[in-house]
Amino acid sequence: MTMAVETNNAPPTATGSSFYTAMRILPRERREGMFAVYGFCRAVDDIADEGGTDIEKREGLEGWRRDIDSLYQGGPAGVASFLTDTVNRYGLRRQDFHDVIDGMEMDVGLPIVAPDWAALDLYVDRVASAVGRLSVPVFGMDFAAGEKLSHHLGRALQLTNILRDLDEDAAIGRLYLPREELHNAGMTELTDPRAALDHPGLDQACRVVAARAQQHFDEAGAIMAAAPRVAVRAPRLMGAAYHNVLKRLLAQGWAPPRTRVGVSKLTLIGAFLRYGVV
Repeated sequence: MTMAVETNNAPPTATGSSFYTAMRILPRERREGMFAVYGFCRAVDDIADEGGTDIEKREGLEGWRRDIDSLYQGGPAGVASFLTDTVNRYGLRRQDFHDVIDGMEMDVGLPIVAPDWAALDLYVDRVASAVGRLSVPVFGMDFAAGEKLSHHLGRALQLTNILRDLDEDAAIGRLYLPREELHNAGMTELTDPRAALDHPGLDQACRVVAARAQQHFDEAGAIMAAAPRVAVRAPRLMGAAYHNVLKRLLAQGWAPPRTRVGVSKLTLIGAFLRYGVV
């Protein structure tokens, strides 16, 4: 996915990707609101991954915290100015923006390698479910159902991403698989993520994580089935696309050599036809 985040306070735009396909089915104002949320997420993610030294990355993220706070206090919002209309129109919460920034900061400094389940869940909540908490008001969901959907669908999507991106993450020294499951699979030497990915127990550990992701997909599906159809069209489309990725990962397994599994265009088209029309 790509997002151009303008520095002249213009609203961001997005092209391509399953995200863009999902957002196209929204009415214009809601679509622009989601592009603004995504622009924020893209910007802070780029800082965490490409922002220079650790000191520079932390300074960049802190700058976003200050500008978000200033936006909510009615002052000059700086780089966050493009969010003003979306925040005011949909009542987005300041804490959810801070949670996303906190999640990005977890990737600054020493790479995350085999966190325990509790630490992994906190990370996933911040980088994925918090994004959902910013998104569901834009989609038009009520608060209680939106909170639950954000919890489950965010975790389902992020755990699927982790399982899909093992090799890319290992290349930059990261391994997001939970320590408990790696140990249960006989993987106790975890200092080198690339070596861990060659261990014969990797498939066992990944399938436990995949089962957790499936549980979250199931919970998210039940919440969306009970919600007004118009409010969950976009998350249904995203969920369908990434649920298909999870199913294909399970069919392929995680033993090397692994082929990266992307979002199926055919699945995306089918989901668009199923959920894109009210």
